Amino acid sequence: MSDQSPYEKLGLSEDASFDEIQDVRNRLLEQHGGDGNVREVIEAAYDAILMERLRMRQEGKIKVPERIRFPEKRVPSSPQTSQTLGQQSPAWLQRSIDQPTLTDVLLPGAWYLGLSATSVLYPGGSGQVLQLSLVVGVAIGVYFLNRKEGKFGRAVLFTLVSLIAGLIAGGLLAGLILPLPLITLTANQFSTLLTFILMWLVSSFLR
Repeated sequence: MSDQSPYEKLGLSEDASFDEIQDVRNRLLEQHGGDGNVREVIEAAYDAILMERLRMRQEGKIKVPERIRFPEKRVPSSPQTSQTLGQQSPAWLQRSIDQPTLTDVLLPGAWYLGLSATSVLYPGGSGQVLQLSLVVGVAIGVYFLNRKEGKFGRAVLFTLVSLIAGLIAGGLLAGLILPLPLITLTANQFSTLLTFILMWLVSSFLR
């Protein structure tokens, strides 16, 4: 048994895929779970295979999936389509997109929801109230973006872009949506609401 290669100990060929190695290792551990000596042999062979492949990858001889990092832990693979899209995305886009926690989404969402309610419920949609709400919305967006990376200039830029884009898009869409029945918002209120939605998305999902 000691003269066998790690692949032979697991009953694998040297061109076995990572998934095949994982499956065989798990199956053998289930079969011999009560035998500590056999478990040690299985784990040692498994670790030796992964270490060898990682070394060969560093030398540029093979390409090992990114998820092979820790021999003792299997990292769930993401869908192939997601990997392909991520690999094709520009580097600047990958650096800008964030994977927020629930708190990162709900906190700015609560603020923007409150500002939206103020803008909609205030009688007549006063221009001063809407302007004040937008100023507060910009401050909130800058705060939450800056909190993530500590890049104040970047946070200001993204927030101002979302403000301008929201107001422009709101003005263009207002003529199409506001004539519909049951919609009692003014054009300024509609533009403000759309801007708050965009600001929330930017402050939550960008960095």
